[in-house]
Amino acid sequence: MNNAFLSSLIEDPDTAESRREALGFVTDAFAEAIMAGVESEDFAHAALFAAMQELVVLHGEELAALFAKNLPERILSGEFSLTHRH
Repeated sequence: MNNAFLSSLIEDPDTAESRREALGFVTDAFAEAIMAGVESEDFAHAALFAAMQELVVLHGEELAALFAKNLPERILSGEFSLTHRH
């Protein structure tokens, strides 16, 4: 698996819809954890660990590492920010 595989996942409308639905479940779980007294930073770290663990199980270390390698650029470009950058 390579960048073409990752690109196809991002561009596939069915995958995008499924990911939006999945994000809703994660957001709900995050809210439940906070309401139960879990610190948001602790939940965020646990969620990242669980997500990376699942990516490794599904796609192997190399593809998961490639995904992680591209995260700094995506973060700095504002992809994960809740507010729009000017």
